[in-house]
Amino acid sequence: MHQAGQPAGREPAAAPHAGGTGDDHGADHSHHRQGHGHGDGGGIEWEDDMVAVNRLTTPSNMRWMLVDRDSGAANAAIDWQFTVGDRVKIRLVNEMDSDHPMHHPFHLHGAGRFLVLARDGVAEPNLGWKDTVLVRTGQTTDILFDVTEPGLWMAHCHIAEHMQSGMMFSFTVARQETAR
Repeated sequence: MHQAGQPAGREPAAAPHAGGTGDDHGADHSHHRQGHGHGDGGGIEWEDDMVAVNRLTTPSNMRWMLVDRDSGAANAAIDWQFTVGDRVKIRLVNEMDSDHPMHHPFHLHGAGRFLVLARDGVAEPNLGWKDTVLVRTGQTTDILFDVTEPGLWMAHCHIAEHMQSGMMFSFTVARQETAR
């Protein structure tokens, strides 16, 4: 678990996962893995070949989830706590094992910024500070979160329908204690 003031490895977090009422767990979703290099568009989800599923998916029949693998907590039950000054490596895993695998833009609100370190184990060639990263279907993305602002903040999928269906959580950032 995260220790204040020390770098922590987290692997959730954000394992975006969809659970729905459909039953296609045995379906072959391997077509989603093709063409997802750093420089290509990789086919954003609404351009994929699951048009019928996209049209039928609504918050009433699909539950989108962020799961913290360290604790097993999902969505609003995730309870991350940081301290200003922490630098935390977070692994984002967009799992293929869901009713509707797709890309998810993962966003961390104002608590700080992050660098994308690697995608699927390949070092990111363009190190730039971000607050949102597109985690492609089947992709593992490692980020380094630089925690700078105290308060109660939120992390979520930037697709409004996914956030509305539960793909979000709050986290707390404490002020750094000063030595006396």
